[in-house]
Amino acid sequence: MAERRIRTAARKLLDASTLCAIATVAGGRAYVSTAYFAWTADWRLVWLSEPRAKHSRNIRANGSVAIAIFDSHQSWGKPDRGIQLFGSAGKLAGPEAEAAADIYANRFPGHRHSSLGAYRFYEFRPRRLKLFDEVALGAGTFVTARVGRDGRLEWERTEIYDATT
Repeated sequence: MAERRIRTAARKLLDASTLCAIATVAGGRAYVSTAYFAWTADWRLVWLSEPRAKHSRNIRANGSVAIAIFDSHQSWGKPDRGIQLFGSAGKLAGPEAEAAADIYANRFPGHRHSSLGAYRFYEFRPRRLKLFDEVALGAGTFVTARVGRDGRLEWERTEIYDATT
């Protein structure tokens, strides 16, 4: 599958919602939380979190993270879409945190005037993404792509599930 087609579908999916579900692991147990996020052209996601929050502590212990993003206004039985990203995350500091604040403020302009002084920016760097967009890709079609360091997407595989068998 062409990189351009994957990139276009992925960008639309990231724009479909401002909330993401962040899955973390620590001590052999999975945990999920939600956060408002912003994203960059090279697929990094940034969010704000309190460092003492469970998911923040989990990231400190184990940076392996999976994120799911989908439009929650979808209706059952109609064409569905969503994106899953797999990679690593960590807390930002210094100039990296300042850059994240700019990225975040571009999506959420009110952030600059909020009183979230205890919160810190976290960044997620995906290694893979998995797209599900029945309008763009076909019913039951999941496309997985590797995310390169330069932000290029490289198709890995396509899975098609047939609900009638």
